[in-house]
Amino acid sequence: MIVSSIVLVINIFFHIMTSIHAQPVSFQIPPKMRAAQCTDYGTNVEQILSVPQEGTVDTPRLGIDKPPAAFKNEMLIKVQAVALAPGDARVMSGKTREFQGPPSFPYTPGGDVCGIVVAVPEETKKGGQCKFSVGDRVAARFMNKPLGMLGEYALCNTDVCDVVPQNVSSEDAAALVSSAVVALLIADKIREGDRVLIYGAGGGVGSHLCQMARLQGASYVAGVGRDSERLMEAPLYCDYAVDYTKTDPFSVKEWCDDPFDVIIDLAGGAWPALLQHRSSGHPSIVKSAKAKGRYLTTTPDNPVFEIHKMRDFFKIFLFPSLGRAISSRIGLSRASMPKYSYVLALPETSEAVTRTLALASENKLIACIDEQGPFPFTSDGVRRAFELQASYHTKGKVVITVSSDK
Repeated sequence: MIVSSIVLVINIFFHIMTSIHAQPVSFQIPPKMRAAQCTDYGTNVEQILSVPQEGTVDTPRLGIDKPPAAFKNEMLIKVQAVALAPGDARVMSGKTREFQGPPSFPYTPGGDVCGIVVAVPEETKKGGQCKFSVGDRVAARFMNKPLGMLGEYALCNTDVCDVVPQNVSSEDAAALVSSAVVALLIADKIREGDRVLIYGAGGGVGSHLCQMARLQGASYVAGVGRDSERLMEAPLYCDYAVDYTKTDPFSVKEWCDDPFDVIIDLAGGAWPALLQHRSSGHPSIVKSAKAKGRYLTTTPDNPVFEIHKMRDFFKIFLFPSLGRAISSRIGLSRASMPKYSYVLALPETSEAVTRTLALASENKLIACIDEQGPFPFTSDGVRRAFELQASYHTKGKVVITVSSDK
């Protein structure tokens, strides 16, 4: 009798616990929230950017409000961290307003995000069930435009998103989800045994590419940046690094004697410098296309550009890239210049996000966040974060902690 009673009590206990566990996770979503507000185009963040102390901004409503970046297949998240990128500063400046401008003012900036899912659609735009569940902690990169994420709640894109492993922090996930994904896709083009030079190695993409180049099998990784000592320390571990403000990287004797298989230009301006050194008769630090040398870039020669019409886009991006790609493959430059490729084309799927987060979970990839951050979610913190990003001299990613609530 006593044994039966004990068994009955245990069964009731497990039934209760199972029932509690089976209850769907739910969140109380307030009608108003705190969100960064940009009131106009410009670079004076003190005048145009602020974060209200109280909730004064309408919380986005899933299925009713459209994402300001105009993507499809959205879900609502409670934001924990946001990482900035050059595009965030560019949008705010208005230099690409006709193509990347917000629908209206004031607008909420921010594109790369980590947060907790609080609402999912009953059915996706493509039909079928959303692959995420309420309560999932996810990271999503921006799509189309970096808009709408720097608030307590945001509509994020499920197509370029994945669940964050438990051992990866929200700040790290936000830092990794875009720039490290770009680094991953570039690293896929590195061959085992390659000697690799990364121009702009200290920034958001470069800090992660230094690590991934080694994972890809590069035999020698060199970096160019303002803080050469940092580039040779953990977790970047470049074999050698040059501060371009003190040393001309295109005249380093060791590199001229043993040229690179590939130059990856993340900062802009390396191709004209190579041309200048060739015209002056100096030996090149990179192999020619004929000797299977490659030049990969994600940026035009000047990373700070202004585009208001399609002809501006053609002049800055298309015509130079197309001409260099052709001349370095079938023209006279093939014998003296590396094969030129413009490689910034992010897929509209989550596969690369999944791979990147997995590397971080396995401690094969360390998220690099600028030492000045993560910044607090205040007017002062957000302004300082944008000023740092606009300087183009970040040491890793610029990250803002929005909430630490679980």
